[in-house]
Amino acid sequence: MAKTSISKMKIKKGDLVQVISGRTQSNGGDRGKQGKVIAVYPETQRVLVEGINRVTKHVKAGATSRGTRTGGLTHTEAAIHVSNVAVVDPESKKPTRIKTRVETVDRGGRQKASRVRVAVKSDKDL
Repeated sequence: MAKTSISKMKIKKGDLVQVISGRTQSNGGDRGKQGKVIAVYPETQRVLVEGINRVTKHVKAGATSRGTRTGGLTHTEAAIHVSNVAVVDPESKKPTRIKTRVETVDRGGRQKASRVRVAVKSDKDL
């Protein structure tokens, strides 16, 4: 079996992203909608976005210990491929690409390099 390499994803949990491909909103899709990233799955290159790609699941009926009935139809978010979303620029509120900038920080006489994620369009930190 071939080994699959997990490439580094530039989108992180908590980022505000916009759907940039797929069906338009007028056709029942999510393109153009914005939401916060709930979870990131680097193994499958997918992200879970709040309010995006909502699916209906049929849950088998059951009962809890208190006797209340559970089950029926539930609406939850499904994962979407990372190539279909883009991070939203904090300044213009439009999708942008991400670059990293290396900054040197002085820590008690020692120089320490740190990477900062930056929006390409506005050059603002994310």
